[in-house]
Amino acid sequence: MKLDREFYNRDTLTVAKDLLGQILVHRTEEKILKGIIVETEAYLGVEDKAAHAYGGRRTKRVETMYGPPGRAYVYIIYGMYNCLNTITREEGVPQGVLIRGIEPIEGLEYMALNRFKKPLEELTKYQIKNLTNGPGKLCQAMMIDRSLDKEDLSGDKLYIKKGENKDFNIIEAKRIGIDYSEEAKDFLYRFYIEGNPNVSRFK
Repeated sequence: MKLDREFYNRDTLTVAKDLLGQILVHRTEEKILKGIIVETEAYLGVEDKAAHAYGGRRTKRVETMYGPPGRAYVYIIYGMYNCLNTITREEGVPQGVLIRGIEPIEGLEYMALNRFKKPLEELTKYQIKNLTNGPGKLCQAMMIDRSLDKEDLSGDKLYIKKGENKDFNIIEAKRIGIDYSEEAKDFLYRFYIEGNPNVSRFK
């Protein structure tokens, strides 16, 4: 069952935690790629110095954040890596959740080719561990790019469906890569499934 718009139209920190254990799906013309969401980060928009929309910033890049909940916000970092966010809250409130890590469950052979240009059986243990344990890595593995910006996450192409396993502990930690954001760098807005090997960083 796909998560509906009302799932996203809630408190962003709550959504960030509730996304853990859900299943991210990218259905392309040729294949289906799936992974369990194991790590997220919440960004609270206008009031959050780490967020793209801090202070009400509204540029072409961040316009998606001001749109309706349940849409994909895909942007590029370092000029080369795509990152996937889910938009939360009501339209006009620019908040969202970054998907930081997934546990691959379907289409691993394609993910291996997308990430390393090698068949799955030729990957080293290190490469397998680093297949989807980071926002840029998972987007590369799942073939998620800027063409999917504004995609309806309740549609049939890129969507999140309800996971079956909720038997895990959630760890709260500081977000990663936002040392510029003054006091916001210390907010415990990153959430991950305790002990899952696909988490990008523990604590």
